[in-house]
Amino acid sequence: MTTLSGSVLLYNASFEPMGRVSFQHAVRMLVREVAVVHEAHGERMIGPYQWPRALRLVRYVATKWLYRPAGYTRRAVLARDRHRCGYCGGHADTVDHLFPRSRGGGWTWLNTVAACGPCNERKGNRTPEEAGMRLRVVPFHPTRAQVAAWS
Repeated sequence: MTTLSGSVLLYNASFEPMGRVSFQHAVRMLVREVAVVHEAHGERMIGPYQWPRALRLVRYVATKWLYRPAGYTRRAVLARDRHRCGYCGGHADTVDHLFPRSRGGGWTWLNTVAACGPCNERKGNRTPEEAGMRLRVVPFHPTRAQVAAWS
């Protein structure tokens, strides 16, 4: 049996990603005819509609709000850095503070990078310069549109 949970990717009429909506919301959008199935799950059907993996809006929606700065989350930092360690380039599963929290550093886009466990532990309670570690990425503050595209 297939569950009706999960999320569906939503594209604007101009094919730019807008984010995700719940599966139930996606079906309501199809019934109201404000969206069409852009990508389907094979041959599965829900009544007369294909089972949506991605929807595209029928009309263009102005998305000025998408280009405002995004809110900070740990998951978005890992996505921004593509799950690559900011120090060695290996697979990252933690977030490292460039200026340590214990010394006043905050949970901000510009103060955090994705890091692997060994590099995060090696750096410890020091700045990258104090630890003699070179940063391979430049942290930046993404827009909501960028975060939606990474989701």
